[in-house]
Amino acid sequence: MVDLTPGIRSLQVHFDPLLVSREEVLQWTSSFIDKLEVVSSGSVPSRVVSLPVSWNDPTTRLAIEKYQQSVRPDAPWCPDNIEFIRRINGLSSIEEVRKIIFDARYVVLGLGDVYLGAPVATPMDPRHRLVTTKYNPARTWTPENAVGIGGAYLCVYGMEGPGGYQLFGRTLQMWNRYGGSNDFADDRPWLLRFFDQIQFYEVSSSELEEIRRDFPLGRYSLKTKDSTFDLGKYQRFLSDHASEISNFQKQQQNAFREERERWQSEDRSVSMEPGEFEHEKPEIAPEGTTPVESMVAGNLWKWTVSEGEQVEQGQGLGIIESMKMEIALESPGSGKVLSILKREGELVNTGECLLLLED
Repeated sequence: MVDLTPGIRSLQVHFDPLLVSREEVLQWTSSFIDKLEVVSSGSVPSRVVSLPVSWNDPTTRLAIEKYQQSVRPDAPWCPDNIEFIRRINGLSSIEEVRKIIFDARYVVLGLGDVYLGAPVATPMDPRHRLVTTKYNPARTWTPENAVGIGGAYLCVYGMEGPGGYQLFGRTLQMWNRYGGSNDFADDRPWLLRFFDQIQFYEVSSSELEEIRRDFPLGRYSLKTKDSTFDLGKYQRFLSDHASEISNFQKQQQNAFREERERWQSEDRSVSMEPGEFEHEKPEIAPEGTTPVESMVAGNLWKWTVSEGEQVEQGQGLGIIESMKMEIALESPGSGKVLSILKREGELVNTGECLLLLED
């Protein structure tokens, strides 16, 4: 066995196939699972870790704007993920969403969901357990350490990349490979541990920028408190508040059902109507011009040049989003931008002419 990586309801077993067969590994794993007993009491170490969050951070709003522009402009969770969280949970106001998130303690049940020690956590109190759908299709870009909710789980993105959780803010780094901070162990570059209890406190976006600059260098320390997670005590808590928990969950279920019914009654298809910006698309490039073609199928997210602009070979002309990646569209030679044939936000196909350069 090389490594065991526990998920929330999964176990990833990494083994060396030169030393042991897959069948032997499965037999070994299942034999130990059969020996496990269901317990009703017991406790484990459980730190309370306070993390700063920039509520509705500008970087998370940018991720939503990019998604609207290039992936799905009419998605129900756009233009405001927090409003979507409010609506689908049947809450009365954005402030109620904010209060629940900052009152909650999220117990970490998994690490590495989106790489680099990203925690997957759920509120200990079911009355704080906000539920959402994930983006469909997914975002092509999410800022590093954005915080969001997907299903009943919260995740802090360990790195910049794609994603589908509904975003409500941003926090500090979950991973520090270079050391320099007492909050990271020398042999453990990830920040959190299983059964940690995350509690958020609010900071401004400018304060978070300073924290994110100082934290990896050891100039900002986390607020942590040693505690335990007691299973028996937790089961009694659930029993004592069963009626309130049930009422909250019924409210959520009704709101979720109403949201889905509203989607079905509305036209949610993604349409790209030709606009005045669109030009006639030539099948063959006119003499004296060089066509710039898309090398992949995707969404034309952004042009970085305009018609009439002089460009050099290798210069970036625009950005295509495809397969959750941003792909730069580079100029094949020097010349002047004669015509831009596709507008931002349109779908493009492999080999499709997007722009004409005048030689």
